[in-house]
Amino acid sequence: MDTEKDKITVYYDGACPACIRDRQSYEKLSGKGAEQVCWFDITGKESQLRNLGIDPQKALTELHVRDENGRVVSELDAYILLMRKVPLLNPIAWLIGLPLIRSVLAKIYHWQVTRRLKARGLV
Repeated sequence: MDTEKDKITVYYDGACPACIRDRQSYEKLSGKGAEQVCWFDITGKESQLRNLGIDPQKALTELHVRDENGRVVSELDAYILLMRKVPLLNPIAWLIGLPLIRSVLAKIYHWQVTRRLKARGLV
């Protein structure tokens, strides 16, 4: 039986067109697996994020996901957790977890986020 506590929660920037596209792509790929994910738009929800132990500024610069046990992970760990919910994406999650690939992707990820936030005037 699917209950709310069996789901993961993805904290995403609903004001970011790329983030919205990523969410839509994930939902298409996951099919019924999309039911295992709750999406939380962080836009304007700084106090709620703080109450959850998430720094609102970090939430803009790093993807955060709360797992089924209430533990919050960020950056590539968050992507890996999310991808593991979709069988089709499991190989990519495994690949991202490899040390050399992980370190290169982390640098690319931070570069892209910084560029996106600068374009929006947030950094």
